[in-house]
Amino acid sequence: MRPDRYRIDIAGHINDDVAAGLADVTSRVDGNGTVLEGVFVDQSHLDGLLDRLRGLGLEITDFSAPSTEPLKRETLETPNVDRGLPELSQRREVRIVGIRVAGRRRRPSGERAPLHRELRTAGRLWLLSGVVMVAIWVSLFAFPETTNWWTDRDFWVLEQLVEMRSSTLTSFADAVAVLGSSWFVRLLRIGTLIALIAVRRFRHVFAVLLAIILVQLVVDNLQIVIGRPRPLFPIIGDWEGPSHPSGPVARFGVTVTAMAYTLLPKGRLRLLAFGLAGVLVSALVLARVYLAVDHPTDAVLAAMFSFAVVVVLIRWFAPEATFPVTWRPGVTAHLDVTGERGDAIRRAVTEQLGMEVLEVKPFGLEGSGGSTPLRLKVAGDPDQYVFAKLYSQVHVRSDRWYKIGRTILYGSLEDEVHFATVRRLVEYEDYIQRLMRDAGVPSATPFGIVEITPEREYLMVSEFLERSQELTNADIDDTVIDEGLALVRCMWDAGLAHRDIKPANVMLSDGRVVLIDVAFGTVRPSPWRQAVDLANMMLILALRTDAQRVYDRALLQFAPADIAEAFAATRGVTMPTQSRSSLSLLKKQQGIDVVEEFRHLAPDREPISIQRWSARRMRLAAGAVLLGVFLVMLVIQEIQGQGLL
Repeated sequence: MRPDRYRIDIAGHINDDVAAGLADVTSRVDGNGTVLEGVFVDQSHLDGLLDRLRGLGLEITDFSAPSTEPLKRETLETPNVDRGLPELSQRREVRIVGIRVAGRRRRPSGERAPLHRELRTAGRLWLLSGVVMVAIWVSLFAFPETTNWWTDRDFWVLEQLVEMRSSTLTSFADAVAVLGSSWFVRLLRIGTLIALIAVRRFRHVFAVLLAIILVQLVVDNLQIVIGRPRPLFPIIGDWEGPSHPSGPVARFGVTVTAMAYTLLPKGRLRLLAFGLAGVLVSALVLARVYLAVDHPTDAVLAAMFSFAVVVVLIRWFAPEATFPVTWRPGVTAHLDVTGERGDAIRRAVTEQLGMEVLEVKPFGLEGSGGSTPLRLKVAGDPDQYVFAKLYSQVHVRSDRWYKIGRTILYGSLEDEVHFATVRRLVEYEDYIQRLMRDAGVPSATPFGIVEITPEREYLMVSEFLERSQELTNADIDDTVIDEGLALVRCMWDAGLAHRDIKPANVMLSDGRVVLIDVAFGTVRPSPWRQAVDLANMMLILALRTDAQRVYDRALLQFAPADIAEAFAATRGVTMPTQSRSSLSLLKKQQGIDVVEEFRHLAPDREPISIQRWSARRMRLAAGAVLLGVFLVMLVIQEIQGQGLL
């Protein structure tokens, strides 16, 4: 099927909200029916609209192509191309809402993704060092023959250093050995943690603490299990317990590596810091072997292990691409879209959606923590903007911890099951977005999902509401109030809930109220959640008007009991942070408590409890309590000078 214009006749008249949701076609009244006309790229495009109409319960009375003449050039251009061109999609060019769409292609099997993941030089070196470390560890203690071989090598090195002893070298070695002392390492660790907490880089704090604890526990247990005695040479330094692996070297190694990784931004300074850390740890290793308190393998393996633990944990919990090290407090989980990732986004959108991306820029970062919002400039006549949200594994993990926290505090108010993969997250949001539009809820037109890195990064692309503003920044009249409340009424009738109605998600675009960011939406929600959606919408509308006016307009679409239930269910936790901040500011500046005003206007209703108890909540709460007790004990031990730091 080539792109062409088709006419679809519908029995009866459709309301404005449904018509606005059918962005692919234009509508007009024709007697007792409605006529829809539009350009369809291919058969699947046409079938999708027909299925959507049937899903809305609309009766299709006639369907035809009103003209067999070719479309005008501004709608369809067929460029002169080589008939032997393998990329068949290049032979078709159409425009959808003014955006040029051409060149869509399927990535052949075996071709790399736009942003592929592969081991680079640093990764290969770390992998090689890990393999070497494990091989040495196994050969050092698993087999008698290799154990004897390593012991002979250790003794040879010790002999050479012992023969070199002098009063000057001994004094120097004693001074260097201070690097591994408990009090010196403690000062470094406490200073590092204070600096990270000061700039609110809590992921780095958690990764550093976990690395310190893991290294200490592994070293302590290996010393007990292996029980290797100290070298059979005159020992002239301080020592305690078994020698393998070296506790002071491991403590100092994990500390200076964490400092270099978390205190300095990526670049030359960090590389210099890693080099300095390596020199200091090597000096400590030589000093302890010179003093004969460690075998060479005790100290070297302890250093390698501590380095590896820090690198793995920080890359896992605070990857540089998502949580770059800066000295600006409060950095959120927004991905860098310049360089390699920016090029991958341009290429992926062009190949998968057929839109030529001219520019990629972050957009509205201050109002988003669960994704990286972007504004893409794409080729058109004239050039157009589209909106995009970039999701990664980090956002899935954040969603998981957020839902666990809510479950511990309040129980499962809604479906708090986390998404297993990034793919499932974007598939769900795309599904909810299309379901909302099919139900007649005015929202941005979705253009599709773009794969950046399989199972790791995906981009959701939709219409950019260019002439729009947040509802709390616009002039609100009765029509706007009615449209905002009609959104909630429409979702109630369709069995849907938005779950995140706040000023940033309710826009006034070209004179109509539009709902965006439906990632938290749900199908067949609880009555409690539907009531909370109503309360949150009424609160937003009242911020720019007054409670009495919004309440009077709400009575045209909702029963007084519905409104009473909505505000009986409303608590601080049920309101998004942005709404709570705006309401608190209004109360502070003008002394107006909007929530209490609505409760006074509505019929009396007992507060609805938001606490939900379940076996899962009890398990998670017990785990959180145990973790809290452990952290308190850790702090007490540190104060007493006996802790892990």
